[in-house]
Order: sequence, then structure tokens, then C-alpha cells
Amino acid sequence: MSGLLNIVAIAAAVVFVFIKQFSAQRITSEGKKWWLIPAVLAFLAVRDPGLLDPAHRTASTVLLAVGLLIGLGCGAGWAWTTRIWTDADGVVWTKGSWAAAGVWLCAMVLRGGLMAIAAVMGVHQGTPAIMLSVAGMLLTRTGVTTWRAQAFQRTYGVPVAG
Repeated sequence: MSGLLNIVAIAAAVVFVFIKQFSAQRITSEGKKWWLIPAVLAFLAVRDPGLLDPAHRTASTVLLAVGLLIGLGCGAGWAWTTRIWTDADGVVWTKGSWAAAGVWLCAMVLRGGLMAIAAVMGVHQGTPAIMLSVAGMLLTRTGVTTWRAQAFQRTYGVPVAG
């Protein structure tokens, strides 16, 4: 896939999820496709031949792993800064806080720093590495948020879909 198409896919996923996080989302059993956007991003990243720099395979693998760890860590941070509550009917809701927006900003700064380190080392890191990191962030955010919602259910006796 071309670099421009990768950038469009990343931007569309990030904008969609970022906007969605600031609106209250009901946690229901119908939300079984939470993995779809991260799965598409991960698939597109892994099948791209530019995921690793062939001239610097070891360095690019390490940088890719660090980028993925950044995505996983920021996804967990995002989930822990997401507000969870129940309404009068006992329905569980989530909504991103301003702290969650700060986590997003931190993720962008860390990712930019990692790309700068790669550039100084002469290692090419393209959009596939970013797509994989964003996929990890989205998967982690949803997994931790679902886990927190289920803990909320156990604590308050509220039925929550898994």
C-alpha cells in the first residue's frame, strides 16, 4: 500500500477514535467489533514490506518493539483515564477525560521522539510502524476499559457485556 494511503488510514482511524472517546459510549453486548479497526491497522502494517528497514534489520526491529511498547503503554494509560459510570437504569457508560487527551498527546510526542531517534540512526521507519503502534494502543485501551467495566459490574452488581 502506498505511503499516502497508509497515512490516510492512520489519520481516519485516529480521528474516528479520538472524536468517539469524547462522547459517552454505552458498553453493550452489541459492541463485539471493537477489534475491527485495530485488526485492519495491524494487518495493513504487517503485510507492508516497509515495516522493517532491510539495511538496519536489528535496529529497526528494536525501534518497532519500542514503538509497540509505547502504543501498549499509552493504550493502558488512556483506558485508566477513561471515566466509567452507570446511569439510573444500571447501564455502564464510558467517556474519555481531558487526561485521556493528554495521554494521546504524550503518545504522539513519544512516537515523534522515536522517529527522530530512528532518523539520527539512519533507520527508515515508515507508516507501517505507526499503524502497528496505533493498533496496539487501540487494542490495549479497549481490553483494559472492558476489564475495568467488568470490575465495575462485580463491585456494583451491574450487568456488563464482556
